[in-house]
Amino acid sequence: MAIDTRGDAVLTQLLRLPIVQAPMAGGASTPALAAAVSGTGALGSLAAGYKTPAAMYEEIKQLRARTAEPFGVNLFMPQPPAADPAAVEVYAEQLAGEATWYETPLGDWCQGSDDAYDAKLAILLDDPVPLVSFTFGCPSAAALEALAEAGTVTVVTVTSAAEARAAELAGADAVCVQGVEAGGHQGTHRDDPHLDGAGAGVGLLALLAEVREAVRIPMIAAGGLMRGAQIAAVLAAGASAAQLGTAFLVCPESGAHAVHKQALTDPLFVGTELTRAFSGRPARGLVNRFLREHGPYAPAAYPQVHYLTAGLRKAAAAAGDPQGMNLWAGQGHRLARELPAARLVEVLAAELDAARAVLAGRGEAGGRPGESELRGSES
Repeated sequence: MAIDTRGDAVLTQLLRLPIVQAPMAGGASTPALAAAVSGTGALGSLAAGYKTPAAMYEEIKQLRARTAEPFGVNLFMPQPPAADPAAVEVYAEQLAGEATWYETPLGDWCQGSDDAYDAKLAILLDDPVPLVSFTFGCPSAAALEALAEAGTVTVVTVTSAAEARAAELAGADAVCVQGVEAGGHQGTHRDDPHLDGAGAGVGLLALLAEVREAVRIPMIAAGGLMRGAQIAAVLAAGASAAQLGTAFLVCPESGAHAVHKQALTDPLFVGTELTRAFSGRPARGLVNRFLREHGPYAPAAYPQVHYLTAGLRKAAAAAGDPQGMNLWAGQGHRLARELPAARLVEVLAAELDAARAVLAGRGEAGGRPGESELRGSES
């Protein structure tokens, strides 16, 4: 077992509270949201995924104009070409009825799969930000070293101990350990369709234990976290901070569509599943008609399927139809609270303090330990 010498200071220098707002690609992570979170002493994040380099830089400038506090920017790693283009063509044929229904053409899926990674990285090296995180793979040692020389903290999203070891070996400062409970895309470094199914992925607490014994760099825990008591649990399990995405989706500063926000707590949506239906890569979302009808047939082809369905998803949103949208959500989505982002962080911090008091043996006598503290934090 690796000796536990992880240097938490690399992260604690950036955040006074052990809370990170997840970088949610697709429009949810706005400069307003990141600024509000960073202003509390937690860490706000921008998502560069699907944006042009110029759009990414513009959002960074807007965020800097709102706050002088540290923040992070997330990059998607380049992906290999579609393994079977014919499978994408077949899926396009299956989606013809959707195109007719929403009166919009299917998207051009023959686009690049690198998400302009090199150009975005060049901008972040030329004008460094406090933290850069990576999803869908691990950057080269040279890239991580260049960012370190620029004074940027680097974090690699991992879903296994093997991926964590690869990130540490490459020179990452920390890993974001993503459990299967997480909403949105699973950040696996290699998308293997043979691993699809009910047994795909590892739960966050089990994964934290595995990664803790595999690497010495700090861990940020992610996956289904919605309450301060859960943050306390992952900190007790060895994480240095907790990353929350779905919890921030319903905040007024979030750029998520109103229909998406409403669906998170709508009793019509009884649960979540991992699906390739919308993007060609496993992603957790609320189970709706589109997911049920097309999920079983969607090929492992990311980002080709993402581009193919982009127009359909946009048309469904414009029509106010949640049954045709990618309603990304973690397993804890029903615990979403419609609070301003700064207030949400305050509530989470109060719940965290209450949970820590209980763990330290300072819970109130009688009843469920800490119950009044947790109720009071939400008043």
